[in-house]
Amino acid sequence: MRRLAAIIGIGAAGLSLAGGHNGPANIDRGRLLEASHHPEEWLTTGGDFGKTHFSRLGAINVSTVSRLGYAWGYETGTNRGLEATPIVVDNVMYTSGVAGRAYALDAATGKQIWRFEPRVNPAVQRSTCCDQVNRGVAVWHGRVYVSALDGILYALNAATGKVLWKADTITDRTRGYSSTGAPEVAGNVVVIGNAGGDFDARGYITAYDLKTGLQAWRFFTVPGDPQKPIENADLAIAAKTWDAHSRWDVGGGGNVWDGMTYDPQLNLLYVATGNGEMWEHLKRSPNGGDNLFTCSLLALNPDTGRLVWHYQETPGDQWDYDSDAPIVLTTMSIAGRERQVLMHAPKNGFFYVLDRTSGELLSAKPYVPVNWASEIDLKTGRPLLNPAADYASRPKLVFPSPVGGHLWNPMAYSPSTGLVYLPAIEGGSVMYDLGVNPDRQPGLTNVDVGLAILNSPEDLASLPPAVKIALGRPPADSLDLHRRAYLRAWDPVAQREVWKVLTVGGWDHAGVLATQGGLVFQGSVDGHLRAYDARSGRLLADVDTGSSIIAAPMSYAVDGVQYVAVMAAAGGGYWPVPHPENAAYKYGNSGRILAFRLDGTTTPKPPPLPPIEPIPQPPPQTESVAVVQRGQILYLTHCALCHVNAARTEGADLTRLSAGVHAAFDDIVFGGLLREQGMPQWSDVLSKGDVHAIHAWVIKMSEDAYQAQQSKTAPTQALEGPG
Repeated sequence: MRRLAAIIGIGAAGLSLAGGHNGPANIDRGRLLEASHHPEEWLTTGGDFGKTHFSRLGAINVSTVSRLGYAWGYETGTNRGLEATPIVVDNVMYTSGVAGRAYALDAATGKQIWRFEPRVNPAVQRSTCCDQVNRGVAVWHGRVYVSALDGILYALNAATGKVLWKADTITDRTRGYSSTGAPEVAGNVVVIGNAGGDFDARGYITAYDLKTGLQAWRFFTVPGDPQKPIENADLAIAAKTWDAHSRWDVGGGGNVWDGMTYDPQLNLLYVATGNGEMWEHLKRSPNGGDNLFTCSLLALNPDTGRLVWHYQETPGDQWDYDSDAPIVLTTMSIAGRERQVLMHAPKNGFFYVLDRTSGELLSAKPYVPVNWASEIDLKTGRPLLNPAADYASRPKLVFPSPVGGHLWNPMAYSPSTGLVYLPAIEGGSVMYDLGVNPDRQPGLTNVDVGLAILNSPEDLASLPPAVKIALGRPPADSLDLHRRAYLRAWDPVAQREVWKVLTVGGWDHAGVLATQGGLVFQGSVDGHLRAYDARSGRLLADVDTGSSIIAAPMSYAVDGVQYVAVMAAAGGGYWPVPHPENAAYKYGNSGRILAFRLDGTTTPKPPPLPPIEPIPQPPPQTESVAVVQRGQILYLTHCALCHVNAARTEGADLTRLSAGVHAAFDDIVFGGLLREQGMPQWSDVLSKGDVHAIHAWVIKMSEDAYQAQQSKTAPTQALEGPG
C-alpha cells in the first residue's frame, strides 16, 4: 500500500497526472487511480475504475437542480438504440453509437471533432438478439477502443479518429456471434467479449496488446466438445460440471457481452458471464451439473488470462438469468471490518456483495420478487432451488422473468449516502417445454422454450389452451403478476430497500447517475430526464426532452461549469415490442446526445411525427392454405423477433407494406436489397420457396389487419411458437 500511496501523492502534486499528461486523452493507471481528485473528468464508462457511476461534482445539487436546462445537443444520424455512457477527458467527449460508431465532441459545445463509422458485415444483423446497440468506448494513452457489431475491435487515434489497428475477435463466423459491449483496458491489454448466448455461440473473452492489436490471450467461459483438445487449463474446472454428452453443437452460451471491470489496485479483471444455451438445463446438459462458467463472476489475471477465483450466481441456469450486469467496485465497512468489495445485481433477482480479493460471498438478498430460489446459502454460496420454478415437467410461473430483475442498465453507488441506486423490474413469466429437442440452427436462435412474459394477470388468458390447462390456476399466495419498473435505493450493507420510485414502462429502463450534490438522475423511455433527492427519492427536477432515454447519464465540468449529459434513443432488449409510453412513437427515434447545465434553455424536441397512415389493402392471396401455414411457422421462427407488426415499433410493421414493397419482397428477403438499411439477407438460410411461404403469411396477416381496420374491430390470432 505504501507504493500505491506514493503514486497518489505524485498525482496530487500534479507531476504526472492531470495537467502533466501529454497529448489528447492520455489516460494512464495513475490518472485513473486519481479520478476522485479530478471530478471534472469522467474517465471510464462508469466514471472511475470502480464503475460507480458517481460524480463528485456538486454545483448541480438539491438546491439548484430546478434551474437545470439545455446546454447543447448532437445528432447521431441514427434511429436505433443508444446505450453508451460517454467518457470525458481533457474537455473532449468520446462515446459510441449504433453498431459501433464512435464520436469525439467538444464537451463544452457538442461540436464534432471527428466521427468514425465502421463498415459492418450486414450478415451479423441476423444474429443480433437485442438491437444494434453499443455500450461504450475505452480510452487509454491517446487511443479510443471500440468494438463494432460484427466483432471487429478498432483502436482509433484519439485526436483524429483514424484507425491505428483492428482485430477480428470472432472465432467462428458460422455461429451467431455479435459484439455490443464496451472494451475494457486491463493493465497492458484491451479486452472484449461477445454476444450470442441465445443463438449458437460459445462464450469467451479475448485480450489484445494495447499498442499492436496482437492477441495476448483468450479465455473460454464454457468447455468445448471433450473429443477436442482443451484450450486452457482453467477449463478443466468447468468441464467437470457438464455432461460429456452436452449439446456442444449449440455452443453452451456463457457469453461476455457486458459486465467487465478492471481493478488497478489488485490487478484483477472481473468478468460477468451470460446464460446457458440451450435454455433448458437437461436439454443442454442431459445429466445435469452446474455448467460452469455460465451465469458467473470470474476474476482473471490480465497479464496471463488465468483464473484467480470464480463464483456462480445461477448454477444450472434454465431461466436465461445472464450475469452480465455491470460490476461495481468500492470499499465499505461490513461487520466492523473494512472490505474491498464487488457489488452485482444480475437478472436472477439477488443483490450480491463479494470480497473482490478472494471471491468470498459476503451477502445476497433478493432486490425484486423471486421464486426460482428461496435464498442463497452463505456458507456454500449456492441458491436453495424452488421446484415451483422448474418447468421441465409442466408450465410454471417464474420470477423474475427472462427480462430479469436488472440487466445492462448501469446502477450507481454513492459513497456519500452508502446507497446503490438500481433500475429494477418486478414481474414474472410462464415458461414451458415445447416437447422437442431440435437440431442446431446455425447462426440463428436456439432457445427452444415456450415463453409468455406477463404484463398483468389478464395475460394468462392469452396462453395456448394446452399450456393454460397444464399451468392451472395460480395459487392465491403467488407473486404479483403485474410487471412494474422501479428506481430503487438499496442499502448494500443491510441488504434492504431504503426507497423506491415507480418509473414509466417496464422493459429496458434507463441507467442511473448519482452525484455529490445529493442527486440521482435517470432518464426514461417517455423522453424525460428526472432528478431525485438521493436520500428520499423525492422528485426535484423533470426535463422533457422528447427523446427516449435508456442510457445512463454522466457528469463532467469544463471551465468550472458542470454538465449532465446522456445519449438518447430507444432500443435494446425486447426493442421491437410495443411500448405505448415510448416518446419515439410521437417524435421518432433520432439518436441524440444531450447536455444540460444550470440556467440553460428549454430542450428542443424533435418535430412530431405525422399521423399513422391507414393499413393499405394488400395484394390478393395466391398461395394455398398449406403454404400459408408453413409460412406462419417460418415467420415465427425467423421474423417475429424483430417484426411484431405494431405501428411505429422499431421493426417494420409488415401489415403496412406498400404495393411496391410487396412486389420487391423476394429481392428484399432473399436478395438482400435493403441490407444496408438493416434488413438482413436470408438466401443462405431460406429457399425461395420459404420466402414465398413467408410472404403468403404476411399477406394473410395484412389482409386480417386490413379487414379489422375496415370493420373497426381488432384481429384475433392465437399464435404459439418458440420463446
